[in-house]
Amino acid sequence: MNVKDPALAEVGRSATERLNRNCFCITLDRAALQSALDHEAGDAGFYEAFNNSRPHLFSNVPVFLSKSVIEEMRGIVDAIEAATKLPAYRDAVLSWAPEIAQQDFGPSGALMGYDFHLGDDGPKLIEVNTNAGGAFLNALLAKAQTACCGEVEQGLIGARDDDFETSVVAMFKSEWRRQRGAGAPRRIAIIDDQPEEQYLYPEFILARQLLLKHGIDAEIGDASELHYEGGRLRLAGQEIDLVYNRLVDFALDRPEHAVLRAAYRDGAVVVTPNPHNHALFAAKRNLTLLSDPAALEAFDFSADMRLRLAGVPRTVLVTPDNADTLWQSRKDMFFKPLSGHGSKAVYRGDKITKGVWTEIARGGFVAQAFAAPGQRMIEIDGAPALRKMDVRLYTYDGRILLAAARLYQGQTTNFRTPGGGFAPVLVI
Repeated sequence: MNVKDPALAEVGRSATERLNRNCFCITLDRAALQSALDHEAGDAGFYEAFNNSRPHLFSNVPVFLSKSVIEEMRGIVDAIEAATKLPAYRDAVLSWAPEIAQQDFGPSGALMGYDFHLGDDGPKLIEVNTNAGGAFLNALLAKAQTACCGEVEQGLIGARDDDFETSVVAMFKSEWRRQRGAGAPRRIAIIDDQPEEQYLYPEFILARQLLLKHGIDAEIGDASELHYEGGRLRLAGQEIDLVYNRLVDFALDRPEHAVLRAAYRDGAVVVTPNPHNHALFAAKRNLTLLSDPAALEAFDFSADMRLRLAGVPRTVLVTPDNADTLWQSRKDMFFKPLSGHGSKAVYRGDKITKGVWTEIARGGFVAQAFAAPGQRMIEIDGAPALRKMDVRLYTYDGRILLAAARLYQGQTTNFRTPGGGFAPVLVI
């Protein structure tokens, strides 16, 4: 499809809308998924163990997108990546970043996540994440699909390739070279707080096994278990060259992260994603600039790139001066904490109580124009059921590694919805 042809692009959108509305086929082969997960994890009971406690992690159905919509999303990613290379933009976003984020050690940030809602007027970027979860799970999910019709078979062609695995290995080696100049990491630590208690802990295991398969030693560890002495960071006595950082303490401020913070500041270990990456790409306040055409023009951003960023809903900082105005227009807004992650403390304006608003009005939040999520019809016990959907592009250095969707009910994305969970994106 020539995505630059408006007529053909509209045909593609119409086809995917029809499929998302009317295709109830269960394409997930759970036996194949179980086999693949057990094999990759090296544990015959791996899938069963986590599926019992996470029954809504995987949806049975795919989400269909047209190539033109994927290209629109890619254009927004390209524009944001370009913005972070403009000196004036970098100066602006670093002006409100913590001190630890000011130094650039070189890494560009492993497995970035760009999250979109898909409306009638095209994809809208909701937020950017530097520790985007789910990629390793979604890569296997995409391969465990069966075709129910020709259009599904067509979409599965790209979903079943092995590019993700090779790209991930190359990504970690690239992050190492960006800071060290040459060579490759010998040992990588996948670090989080109480990793075994994290909802997406199963993918930590998959990430470790993938690295081991490609000759890179890898361990999963709690940040509080790290030791730093003599310029060497260690986990369980083993020296760590690179940290794959899954912490949501983006500035490494918490006391339990003091060891990692010290090693990072000294340049003793490569950390990716790191505080500098978060400050450039994922700080919520950055959206106030990316959605402001006048600010982008002042940064000498090209007209073409400014046009692409029309896909970022207008976002403003909540202050005492504009709080009354925002309260009046709250029904058309989402309110997100500057220091938040995931969907924690995110409020849809028409659901906000006076008590919650008092907290928001004090500051520390952005107000983002509401962008409706996409929709996917599924079947639950033989009856049609509507689910909201968003789409995440997993990227590295601006290149798309994987696209995946999440189906859910409620105010924000979750994994508690029957029929919901991660869903593969099939491009039609």
